[in-house]
Amino acid sequence: QSLLILGLLLGLMVQCIRGVEFTFDLADNAEDCFYEEIKRNTSAYFEFQVSAGGQLDVDVTLKDPQGKVIYKLERATFDSHQFVAETTGVYTACFGNQFSAFSHKIVYVDFQVGEEPALPGVDEHATVLTQMETSSQAIHKGLNDILDAQTHHRLREAQGRKRAEDLNQRVMVWSSLETAAVVLIGLVQILVLRNFFTDRKPSQAHYGRL
Repeated sequence: QSLLILGLLLGLMVQCIRGVEFTFDLADNAEDCFYEEIKRNTSAYFEFQVSAGGQLDVDVTLKDPQGKVIYKLERATFDSHQFVAETTGVYTACFGNQFSAFSHKIVYVDFQVGEEPALPGVDEHATVLTQMETSSQAIHKGLNDILDAQTHHRLREAQGRKRAEDLNQRVMVWSSLETAAVVLIGLVQILVLRNFFTDRKPSQAHYGRL
């Protein structure tokens, strides 16, 4: 029985939907496009999130094989879109950063195509599920939820780390400017005092002769 549970768990870990999940660097004043081939009447799930850079916003456009825009957002931080392909072909997802002349963006993309495959030996029959099969389905759903939670927590951690690094850089620059200002003020004070005492010496010598 334990071997059966282990086999089911391994099957749950191996099974996955065809698709891509990645993070890329979108340069300033640039546009990057990605392509995915989808068959007709196949469901697809598209999700993105800007994790770092500028105001955390990008332009997003999703087009079908004929070039028709089926999804579009301007200066968005994150969103998701689920659709069913009306035609077979290559669908294009483009991310634009043309409105930003200085800040590049770090963008996370999740593009899943097709339905999740049935669990081996569990979803393949129409009879009433046993307690073991019900537990397997619950474990499978829990693992998927954990993967989603881990992904979003990684994105939040990357976003927080980027903000902390930017804040640390600003503090270092400000501290350097303050240090330079203190040193400059000290040098100016030393020069002023030296000039002051240098100007007083001839007068003292004149009064001494008197």
